[in-house]
Amino acid sequence: MTEFSEIVQELDTGLSSTPKKLSSKYFYDDKGSMIFQEIMAMPEYYLTRKEHEILIEQSGDIYAQLDVKGTLDVIELGAGDGSKTKILLKQFMDLGAELRYIPLDISQEALNELKGIVGAALPDLDIRPLAGDYFKVLNEIEKSDRNRLFLFLGSNIGNFIPPSNEEFIRFIAKYMRSGDRLLIGVDLVKDPRVILRAYDDSQGITRRFNLNLLKRLNREAGTDFDLKLWDFYCQYNPLNGEVRSFLISKDDQVVYSSVINKSYTIAKHEVIWTELSKKYQIKEIEALGKSAGLTSIQHFTDKAGYFSDSLFKK
Repeated sequence: MTEFSEIVQELDTGLSSTPKKLSSKYFYDDKGSMIFQEIMAMPEYYLTRKEHEILIEQSGDIYAQLDVKGTLDVIELGAGDGSKTKILLKQFMDLGAELRYIPLDISQEALNELKGIVGAALPDLDIRPLAGDYFKVLNEIEKSDRNRLFLFLGSNIGNFIPPSNEEFIRFIAKYMRSGDRLLIGVDLVKDPRVILRAYDDSQGITRRFNLNLLKRLNREAGTDFDLKLWDFYCQYNPLNGEVRSFLISKDDQVVYSSVINKSYTIAKHEVIWTELSKKYQIKEIEALGKSAGLTSIQHFTDKAGYFSDSLFKK
């Protein structure tokens, strides 16, 4: 399959698996990103608001725990549009930090947008974006003896299927020097009804978000998914903190990809697993850091205790 694009290869692997699955990373085409903006604005979707609360009210406390002497490089993996990070950076600068901001993202277009947004808010900030896969661009970061803070915000770690969550933190830790810090955003366990409402909203926005994945596959992988034959379902398991999202086939059907010239038989009520969103206990976050050789410094949580930006040191 090496002659095909990554999305086509993953489509073939996912629809040939049991259970069938598709990667959540393909949610975010232009349309999917717009729908996700709607999700973040939903009253039920607390995650973004709670992390904003932490960064607005506790960035000074986070900075105090960095024990910065001299200049500081802030290296962010999966920076998005930088709207949350600029809160943190501004407060650091207000406290006298001499910063260099190094956002990493697979999309050059996203980094251009970020540089415009963050640059407009913080015109004196030295911004040095790096586009590409994390596994490659971390090697491109300039070697220096500056203090360094790695960021992985937004509860993105919740999308990693264990044990890949531990593997990813170990991957970051490999690039950290002694004394470097890692600040990681983590959604915490809470009332299961609160969690489920955030991922299965009454307006059907999350349903549209998942169905848009099939539209993208039709466009980029030559599939012929009939969206009328699919519905959305999600579940939360309070025993392991996992929210799992699925697309469910309403009828027996055959999906064909013209790019691969291959058909996939899908039974009525069969599911395609689209996303994992794991919620963590504090002790699980600490164990995650410990598995990578990191020491837990402090968990900065919102007033309701819904979300944590957890700080680790190498």
